[in-house]
Amino acid sequence: MPAPSSSPPSDWTGTVLSPGRHFSRTTLRAMFLDSILLPVFGDAYVLTGTAITPVLRGRALALATPANLAGRGIAGRLTAAWIYGCSGPGATITLLVDSAHRAGALQPGSGCTLHEVKLSRFDIAVIGTMPVTTPLRTAVDLAIHVPAVDALPALRALAADPALNCPLGLIRQALQSCQRVPHKQAALERIQSLLEERMDSAG
Repeated sequence: MPAPSSSPPSDWTGTVLSPGRHFSRTTLRAMFLDSILLPVFGDAYVLTGTAITPVLRGRALALATPANLAGRGIAGRLTAAWIYGCSGPGATITLLVDSAHRAGALQPGSGCTLHEVKLSRFDIAVIGTMPVTTPLRTAVDLAIHVPAVDALPALRALAADPALNCPLGLIRQALQSCQRVPHKQAALERIQSLLEERMDSAG
């Protein structure tokens, strides 16, 4: 392993650095303390000055995903919103697994929560190397499952980003089409409150 004073080459801009793949954990931490690196998530870093994009966040999260769920665990809810740049990362990684497949167990101290849910292939995108719920599925899940104090800011940000193509009206339509979903009415009320908030600010 390089000594703690070593630095990654400048052409590694955009490379996610993690322990064992490029440098030791101690070396990476030393470079962070020397302002050479920026943290992305967990033990994953990029060169200082690198723009933290969804692709980099997805790569960093994939490195933190338990090995037995690699490629199967899908980032969802606040974790997905974080990858899209619409939320903080949250206290734990939220992973979803299609209920049609066996999920497997999480090891103690994994830093993850795991939910078996119904997913279609249209609900999943790949950002970097990490499977992630699409912006629309992410918004629906936030409205239904996440406490308002965290869900509402993330929903505002998702709806406000034109690149994500997830306006509030589309989120409402997606919720209305859900069948036999607990807390559906409360989720619709959340979206309605955001629509009214937007109208008030426009007026």
